[in-house]
Amino acid sequence: MKRIAIDMDGVLADVYHQFFKMDEAEFGQRRKMEEIAGKPEREGFPHMMQYVNTRDFFRTAPLIAGCVPVVKEINLKYDLYIVSAAMEFPLSLPEKLEWLAEHFPFITWQQIVFCGSKQIINADIMIDDHFRNLDSFAGSTSMLFTQRHNIG
Repeated sequence: MKRIAIDMDGVLADVYHQFFKMDEAEFGQRRKMEEIAGKPEREGFPHMMQYVNTRDFFRTAPLIAGCVPVVKEINLKYDLYIVSAAMEFPLSLPEKLEWLAEHFPFITWQQIVFCGSKQIINADIMIDDHFRNLDSFAGSTSMLFTQRHNIG
């Protein structure tokens, strides 16, 4: 059975919703998608590091539309792992575990990988929204999940 690694933030969890919500709360106006399209997250949201280090940022992120049935189907056909380079954000670890347990109860703890760098991930297929993670991936198939920062 082929092993597939799926990124969490930006692929399953809608962190952009969180960025926009926190940005609006801080600056009093809602920005448009067009303003950030093609920009790295830290450029599009200059206070991003403050946001991701805020309690409940990850815990309350909404789901990317339609992802649960897709992940459920993948889980039946592949050796599935949810992979997140979460070590940079210590608050995120328990929040991400709780979030996954709530939204993906069919994913076991053995299928969750929190790491510092995804270079260590040994899988056949990786789905991620960041080129930097896919560029260093040694598996046979890389799939870029379209997200605001990777479109131009």
